[in-house]
Amino acid sequence: MCPENQGSHGVAPSPTRGSEAQRISAGESPAEPPHFQSILFCESSAPPNTEAPDFFHDLNLDQIVAAITADWPNGDLEPLFLTPLSQASEMAYRQDIMRDLDDKTRMEIIKAFLEGMHTARDYRARADDHCYKHERERWILDACTVYCESVERLWQDLRDVDFASFGMAAFRAYLGGYVESPSFGALMAEAKRLKSDLGAIRYELLLEGASITVRLYDGEIDYSAAVDETFEKFRHGGIAKSYLIDFPQRVRMHHIDAHVLEYLARLLPDTFARLEAFCAEHADYLDDTLDRFDHEIKFYVAYLTYIGKFQRAGLNFCYPQLSRTSHEISSHAAYDLALASKLIDENATVVCNDFFLGASDRIFVVTGPNQGGKTTFARLFGQVHYLASLGCPVPGSEARLFHFDHLFTHFERQEDIANLRGKLQDDLVRIHGVLAQATSNSIIIMNEIFSSTSLKDAVYLSKKVMARISQRDMLAVCVTFLNELATFDSKTVSLVSSVAQVDPMVRTFKVERRPAEGLAYALAIAEKHGVTHDRLMERIAS
Repeated sequence: MCPENQGSHGVAPSPTRGSEAQRISAGESPAEPPHFQSILFCESSAPPNTEAPDFFHDLNLDQIVAAITADWPNGDLEPLFLTPLSQASEMAYRQDIMRDLDDKTRMEIIKAFLEGMHTARDYRARADDHCYKHERERWILDACTVYCESVERLWQDLRDVDFASFGMAAFRAYLGGYVESPSFGALMAEAKRLKSDLGAIRYELLLEGASITVRLYDGEIDYSAAVDETFEKFRHGGIAKSYLIDFPQRVRMHHIDAHVLEYLARLLPDTFARLEAFCAEHADYLDDTLDRFDHEIKFYVAYLTYIGKFQRAGLNFCYPQLSRTSHEISSHAAYDLALASKLIDENATVVCNDFFLGASDRIFVVTGPNQGGKTTFARLFGQVHYLASLGCPVPGSEARLFHFDHLFTHFERQEDIANLRGKLQDDLVRIHGVLAQATSNSIIIMNEIFSSTSLKDAVYLSKKVMARISQRDMLAVCVTFLNELATFDSKTVSLVSSVAQVDPMVRTFKVERRPAEGLAYALAIAEKHGVTHDRLMERIAS
């Protein structure tokens, strides 16, 4: 069940969604119990992608996703970041949950649950990895006990928490119903009783030669305290040197341990029979919905933990408005996440940029000097749109973005000898493939295409591509050395990467909305070094 009344920008108005969430969080019974299945999807979900999209490397999204998932090495989290959402309602669902979890107290509650579930899974894996019967059964019991304790603690922590998101409120209601169910209560009670009974067992080992006799403890005197008291008088100041040997901790039982345990089971048949029956009945103790929640909630924890680095550095994140119908987009103080991460590590300044397109604008043409931030701007444009399609907050203080159906990139690449094509032919083949798939709801980001041919041919081919993009009414970013493209048609907006006014050699990395300047940068540099036509003629005359 998704939040109702989706707004024009794909974000549901908060009163409808919030009132339902508050009603569930307050413990009131809705007309029908809220159906909860997934914390990532409010409706049916498609299988996650296992391969990164083609544009990931061009936009440095591969670096970003690698950093997000670095602390979750089992590999089951990465596919969630490779699968953009197709429905605006799903994006709004995730955005609201992100807002709820972007709170220190709530995040600590979720992290404690994840830690408990990790321990339970580790114990269960050990059970499957061990060959001795009673050893395996004890690992299953311990795993089940940790699981029950983690689930119960999560319910105790969340039961009085107010949630604004429908997803977290519905999960909390589901969790309460599960914890208070007779089946969970019986599972937890029996697990605790068994663990207590096993922990209360006391037994003795009688060693005689190579034989070991196992018998139950019968209240015999423990002479260790008496021995310590007797030899206390021989201590000569300070702490006596210890000759105790620390034996290494074994994960797996030794075969002698297993035999001892087997004899102990014969002495206590009822207790060990209960253990065997418990493991047979509850081998699959894990609730499917909680199992899925444990996996999916890591998506939010990983992303919010990742962006904390940037927030601590003073950089902003925002929840974008999204629209599939309006091409009017804007962003304030956006930045390239991959680059910003490196700059923060180097204690360098992160430069933010703004952009906007009006109702009739479609194509950004970005020109300016080399190493001036043009490609960085193209990447941040793609990054914010892709992260928004995951339902995540995006870098910047405010954003209104387009809900695309496909995202394409065409960046310069090295020649591939395997395809037997030259660089120009490869550019043409790749851009033809992109344009064949693109629709009016697609976004295409191009970076220095046709740079391997002559200026005349590059202008001709680029205009052909621009014409196709304009006809399709697509959103596009074109980073180019061809100033002629900046005034291609009425849908084109010119952006220029600027330099410092006092020194044209100094890049500001700011991309500004203004006409392309042609040879202005070359002239400014020539003036700085005194090699303009007038200055040279003055020198020649003198």
